[in-house]
Parts: sequence; structure tokens; C-alpha cells
Amino acid sequence: MKTNGNTILITGGSAGIGFELAKRFAQLGNKVLITGRNEEKLKQATSQLENVVSIAGDVTDSESMDQLVAQIKDQHPELNMVINNAGYVDVYQLDVHANAFSKAGKEMETNYLSIVGLTEKLLPTLLQNENASVVNVTSIVAYYPQKTLPTYTASKAALKAYTDVLRQTFENRLNVFELIPPLVNTDFSKEIGGENGIPPKEVADELLMALEKNQWLVPVGMSKEFVK
Repeated sequence: MKTNGNTILITGGSAGIGFELAKRFAQLGNKVLITGRNEEKLKQATSQLENVVSIAGDVTDSESMDQLVAQIKDQHPELNMVINNAGYVDVYQLDVHANAFSKAGKEMETNYLSIVGLTEKLLPTLLQNENASVVNVTSIVAYYPQKTLPTYTASKAALKAYTDVLRQTFENRLNVFELIPPLVNTDFSKEIGGENGIPPKEVADELLMALEKNQWLVPVGMSKEFVK
């Protein structure tokens, strides 16, 4: 598919992988919309980028999500790509005092259920435009679970399964990509040694190459060892 002339929504677009994706897509001549909960961070991000519009919103809140979708339908009806990048992680190990149920709930809400909801609400807009596409950002841990990320791993595995079914269901109508980063050097991953990870630019570059080739699975860096 083409990598310019699109209108793209990136959730979690104010920092890390989302910010780098916004930067690269904007440089290629796309209109980029970024969203996130922190309005100040969104303003800081857009001040560093050209051709990027910020829309404050929380994809885990149904009212906020409905407002986001309504604004896109009204002001950006040409939207043809959604990159579901927003995420949440708790670093811990399973034991009798881990409070795993509560932690899993927040991770599943952010990393899986909100993506199902937002994608469903935006499908009517996406499908009326050419090159309709969804990119879901999973993780290497969906393929290689880590005991220090027990329920984050589960949420990304759920997203992987949903992505596969979405692709099967809308075959020939919707391009569905799975972006599979390893450890990436971002603020998001500081608690798990993110400084040892790859730069977010590498993730963005790999996605752009995959889009051009219509390569649905997009393993990055070390993820290539586990995803063939």
C-alpha cells in the first residue's frame, strides 16, 4: 500500500514509538492525528512536528472514545489508517499477593479491549476510504512470554489473536498489520531496562517498509527470531 497521502490516527502518539511513527508519516506527506490522555504532552509533541494534529482523549473511557470518533467523522472523514499503539504495563511476578486480577484488568482494558472498541467504531469511516488499514502494535512477549510481565503478556497475546481474526474477516477490504517490537528504548519501558532496547526509529522504519510490501506481520529486531 502507499505510504503517503493518507490520513492516519495514532493512539499514544505523544511519545516513544507513537511519536516516532507520527514524525515519519508526517515527513512522508501524510496527515497525522495523534491522541492521548495528557493534553500537555500532546501539545509538546505537535510543537515538534509538522502536519500533525492532536486530539486529547482516553481510549479506555467510553465517553472520551465516542467524542474522539465523532470528531474524526466530522473533521477527518478521509481517515484511512489507524495505528493502535497506546499501551499500559505492570511489571511484577505472579504470587499470592501480586493483585494480578486488578493489574490484568487495567492492562486488558488498555492493550486489548479499548483497541477492539475503537477499531469497531472507526470501521465505517475506514472502509469508505481507499487503502483502509489498521496497524495493531503487539509485542515480542505475545510470542515469547516473560514471567515479569505476566498479564501484559496475556493482553498482547489477546491482541495478536484479535488482529489475526480481523484480517481474516475483512480480507480484501481492510489491510491489517501486526507490528511486533522487542524491547524499545522509551520512557514506557524504563522499568524493564528500556535503555538496552532498540531506538523507536527502527520500529517506524520497519513498519514503513512492511506497508510498502503489504507484509502483514512486522517483527522488528529480536522479534524476528520468534516470528517467521
